Amino acid sequence: MLNSPLDHPFDDRSKLEEDQADGLRRGLGEPRSFAPARDPAVAADQSLAPFAPSALCDPEGVQADLAHWNHERLGPALPTRGWHLDLKRQGAMLLLESTWIETLRDEVYDRAQAAPRTPAAFIAWFEELKASGPGQNDPLFPWLAEHADEEAMRWFLTQEAAGEAGFDDLVALTQVKLPTEAKLELARNYWDEMGRGNVGGMHGPMLTRAIETLGLTPSIDQTVWQSLALANTMTAFATVRRYAWHSVGALGVVELTAPGRVSLVGAGLKRLGFPPVVRKYFDLHAVLDIKHSEDWNANALRPLAEQHPECLPFIAEGALMRLLCGERCFDRYREHFKLAAAPRAAARPVAAPSILQ
Repeated sequence: MLNSPLDHPFDDRSKLEEDQADGLRRGLGEPRSFAPARDPAVAADQSLAPFAPSALCDPEGVQADLAHWNHERLGPALPTRGWHLDLKRQGAMLLLESTWIETLRDEVYDRAQAAPRTPAAFIAWFEELKASGPGQNDPLFPWLAEHADEEAMRWFLTQEAAGEAGFDDLVALTQVKLPTEAKLELARNYWDEMGRGNVGGMHGPMLTRAIETLGLTPSIDQTVWQSLALANTMTAFATVRRYAWHSVGALGVVELTAPGRVSLVGAGLKRLGFPPVVRKYFDLHAVLDIKHSEDWNANALRPLAEQHPECLPFIAEGALMRLLCGERCFDRYREHFKLAAAPRAAARPVAAPSILQ
């Protein structure tokens, strides 16, 4: 009998299997044979064919499931007697997660492959994403700065808070076993995120205080799936080691592109008369991330490009995937506010995945 208060919620085998089956039915189509993969060694291996998904047919459900799972699995927990059943659930969720990531990889593959392979040229390509990357210069942010009312701003902040993956934790997870120079730069970045040892300066709690001051109640189930997808993508990059280079690119492009956006959000908050405790997080990142980006590119990306050029296409993929997720968020937010579509392009549909490519 498993009567301990620490018994795991998935100690009930039938409930676990029912939840797994439901998640797979909602998230994945019927099994299919693998299409030819870009990696010939993988293409020749059909042993996983029964598990290959044909479509992400319910992105809203999949992203909510992944968000709940990430919330559970990343928090500290206690040992349970049902640990082996929990591992079965993790297997199903990892399949959903990797299906999503490989879908996005397919979408950015050609542009990432076009990225230069020499250090100086790659850094120039990467920094140019600030101007030409997906979602850049979106009209949503000038509108927030100049026209959004309090209700609109509160809705926007609620969506952003619910989709926040925790930059400090993502950096900490990403730096594991990285080459020395990149590892040291991520360590410096993490120390800044942690307020350099000062509780009042920690960035995560700073955002939490803003949300609490406003009385907002972010929740996964009330958040648009595009915002959840952004956080889930960043979490997958940081927790799955085959996506470690993707995480380096994605985190770096956040530092590169965030200052312009958060400065406009801060301007909107000030215009609406929100107090400094609400604006502090945005005003800080509007300035600090400029220096963070310069340091990341010089002390993490450049040494990696010089010493490990084979990782550059994957750093490029990660950056483009993060920007693509952001672009879809902005499209969805503008749809909610009934704003005109961005002149750059209409929102892209979610493509069917090809998970081995």
